[in-house]
This record gives sequence, structure tokens and C-alpha cells, in this order.
Amino acid sequence: MATLATLSDRDRITFPRLQEILRMTAGNLSVHLRKLEEAKYVEIVKTHQGRTPVTLVGLTRRGRLAFEEYTAAVRALLDPTPRSPSTEEKS
Repeated sequence: MATLATLSDRDRITFPRLQEILRMTAGNLSVHLRKLEEAKYVEIVKTHQGRTPVTLVGLTRRGRLAFEEYTAAVRALLDPTPRSPSTEEKS
């Protein structure tokens, strides 16, 4: 989930930058991204900048929705008190 949290909508990040942020080895990050790509949570684009190959990673709409659902479920576990819209406005 840290990978999904790092990515933002419509932006892409290079593989080395993502690796640096997450402090993961290239191999571990590759495996993790492959699984997220299979689930259609991220899109991976391989391109070139001049003669240098560049791998870009972007979050898909499906990935953003899955992450939002996950964080909502975690919040509900941490604070199981049901809240109505009127209760939230008063806080």
C-alpha cells in the first residue's frame, strides 16, 4: 500500500525515484509493481530520454479507488464509532 500512497493521480514517477522514496531494492520493487500492474492498480510505461531507458509508474483510477477503500476500512477499524454527516460537520 505504500506504493499506492506514494503515487498521485495523473502523475508518473520514475522507477529509481519510487525505489528511493520507498527504500526498496530494485528486485523487491519490481515484484511488487508487477503484482500491482496485474491487478490494474498501476500502469508501467517504458520509454527513453535520449538514449537512456526510463521506466515510469503511474496510478490508475482503479488503483486510486482501491487505495481509498483500503484507507477507509483501516479508519473504520481504528475508530469503529459510526459517524453521520451531521456529526462530522460539528467536529
